Amino acid sequence: MIPYFSLTTFALGPITLHAWGFFVALGFIAGSAMACWLAKRRGSDPGVIIDATMWLALAGMVGGRIGHVLFYDPAYYLGNPIEVFEIWKGGLSVYGGMILASIVGILYLRRRHVDVFQYADVIAFGLPFGMWIGRIGCFLIHDHPGTATDFILGVQYPDGVTRHDLGLYESINALVLAILFLWLSRRKQPIGIYLAVFAMWYGVTRFFLDFLRVIDVRYFSFTPGQYFSIGLFVFGIGLMMWIRKRLKKG
Repeated sequence: MIPYFSLTTFALGPITLHAWGFFVALGFIAGSAMACWLAKRRGSDPGVIIDATMWLALAGMVGGRIGHVLFYDPAYYLGNPIEVFEIWKGGLSVYGGMILASIVGILYLRRRHVDVFQYADVIAFGLPFGMWIGRIGCFLIHDHPGTATDFILGVQYPDGVTRHDLGLYESINALVLAILFLWLSRRKQPIGIYLAVFAMWYGVTRFFLDFLRVIDVRYFSFTPGQYFSIGLFVFGIGLMMWIRKRLKKG
């Protein structure tokens, strides 16, 4: 088991940083850097990715917070409205962030008059790298405790109960997907493959990981994340079928 430890803030010289926010920001930087790397290899403009990152990061944070407030604990935030803005304490919905970032990203790429599908695939390549690092912040503040377990990666919480820690699991899951993407990038891949694989992989793994959560609200036995996971997986399957059909034609 892993002994419980928590890191909410740390000092960088005279500056006090919130660990969760620091790792989320670092995740955005890492994801953008990897997307730029793939863009260069494909002959796309990394500058478009760099410019888009600011808008995607802002949309991801705003959408993630809105999603968390609306779908996970609306009653609490209705009674404590000021805490809606205290995002450094954690509490972002990955799917809320994905939805708003996707909308903003599509609008931005269209405004730049570039191939939206091509750049969306490049951005998808960077996602697991960003999520791997960003979820470390969730693990450090333990805002996603799970059910009791005797699993070797279980964390012994202060109450003496060893629990799954979903922040840790999602970070590891993203790292595995990032490694898979690096392996796939060794050979030229059709446009859309990273977007499709990400959607299928994350949709499936997140769906099953959510069964281990203990504090998330449930609607008809499923968490909000599980419903979105089903939709994401179906999207990934549909996209993969479309890519294969297009390759056969071409």
